[in-house]
Amino acid sequence: MRYVIGGILILIALIIVGLIWRKKVYDEVDRLEGWKMDIMHRNVSDELSRVKALNLSGETQERFESWRDRWDQILTKELPDLEEDLFDAEEAADRYRLTKVKKVLNDTEQKLQRIEEDIANMLKELEVLLDSEKSSRMEIEAIEPELKELRRTLLHSRHQYGKAATIFEERMKNLEVNLKEYEELVEQGNYLEASELVRTIREKLEIVKEEVGHFPERYKKTHKELPEQLDELLSGLKEMEEDGYRIQHLGYQPQIENYKEQLKHNVERLEKGDQEDVQQLIDELEPRIQEMYQSLEKEALAHSYVDQQHPSLKGLLEDLEEVMQSTNNELDDLHMTYQMENEDQEVHHNIVQKMTHLKKKYLSFDKKLNDNNTSYTELRSDLDAMMSELEDLKENHQLFSERIQTLRSDEIEAKAKLAEMEQIINDTDRRLRRSNLPGIPTLFFEGMQQASQHIEDVFESLEKQPLDMNEVHEKLDVAVSQTEEVNEQAKKLLYQANLAERVIQYGNRYRSQYPLIAARLMEAENDFRAYRYEEALERASSAIEEVDPGALSKIENKEEVPV
Repeated sequence: MRYVIGGILILIALIIVGLIWRKKVYDEVDRLEGWKMDIMHRNVSDELSRVKALNLSGETQERFESWRDRWDQILTKELPDLEEDLFDAEEAADRYRLTKVKKVLNDTEQKLQRIEEDIANMLKELEVLLDSEKSSRMEIEAIEPELKELRRTLLHSRHQYGKAATIFEERMKNLEVNLKEYEELVEQGNYLEASELVRTIREKLEIVKEEVGHFPERYKKTHKELPEQLDELLSGLKEMEEDGYRIQHLGYQPQIENYKEQLKHNVERLEKGDQEDVQQLIDELEPRIQEMYQSLEKEALAHSYVDQQHPSLKGLLEDLEEVMQSTNNELDDLHMTYQMENEDQEVHHNIVQKMTHLKKKYLSFDKKLNDNNTSYTELRSDLDAMMSELEDLKENHQLFSERIQTLRSDEIEAKAKLAEMEQIINDTDRRLRRSNLPGIPTLFFEGMQQASQHIEDVFESLEKQPLDMNEVHEKLDVAVSQTEEVNEQAKKLLYQANLAERVIQYGNRYRSQYPLIAARLMEAENDFRAYRYEEALERASSAIEEVDPGALSKIENKEEVPV
């Protein structure tokens, strides 16, 4: 029983699946049927009838008949056949012939798709044809007045075209012939061919317009202006050569002759209507002529410059040579008196070498100036370079000369400074002698002797031959330092001694009252007599400060201590 129920359920399921599948097939058949009906009801015939506005002949008639035949075939043959195919699909579905149903439906859809593509192509070709006719007609309407205007331009300015005017007239006649050919093609219904011809006419017209527009200027420059400029330039070259300018090295004359030949050849080509590469020659020649003029002007200016500056350079060289000779003589004297540093000797050697080199360059320049071959532009460059070197050499020589003078001034300054230090030592000694001090500390006395000895060492260095100023400066620095130190020590010594004496005198008023103070003052007096003035001042002031605070300040401020 269980198997029977299972079998029944399976059978029911299969029936349901079959019904669902058949429903889908019927739906697909309905969709394809609707698609077919949509195609049948389209106004393709009305669209195709738009071509009747054109001349139905020739290519247009062929295309129209082709499109109409194709549409008739679709309506009368292919769509009815599809109706039968759809009926077969329904019949196969009723019999559950799955494979056949699938094949029929797929084939039907593909056929409908091809029909759609054919219709789209027909309508597209139709639009192309109609647009082609419209655009060609509009283009022709634009071309005709342009061509007339071009003819009028050529007629009014015929003298500017020379023999080429006939060539341009012939080209315009050819364009007019092409226009007539266009009309014939349109009358024959060959609109696409006519459209292609219109594009060709437009291209030719643009070329002729460009050539007619550029020709007068090119012809004028090639036939008249540039040859005249070259003749004028050639005449100027000959005049400059006669006036003594050195321009042969530029090689302009053969270049000018070559350009004149090229222009003559291009004039012949222009008169035949051939403008190819003509503008290229014009663009090359115009700046080239300007370059030639600029070079000639530069040569002329250089000639004038060299004539003016050459004597000046020669005079400056002679002046510098004279000054350097004076420096050399002075340097010989200094070698006997001073010990020259290696650096100074090297600087002098370099200056002499540069002067020798500059004189050689000048001799070479003078030779080229008189050889009548070297251009003045090159001579000016050489002259400017020598003037620059001369200025540098003068500056270096001036610095070296100042360096030599510094040696003499250093000697004078050293002697003056030495005399000043000697005077300081003498003044210090004199102050000490007048101070009525019981004596001078040994250490200070030795310092004075050392300072005097250092001064004497400097004197000895100044007497040496040759004089070594480095040695003089080193010893002078030591002597100055020692002398200034001794002078400061002397001031301090006199100050301390004088103040110590006054403090001791001030403290005498406390001797009777304070025995300890009296004893310490006695020790201070002993230090004073033993030339220990700093210790004496310290002992006396500390003793008095104990009984009379601030006494030292009062003593110091009461009267300035002489130094």
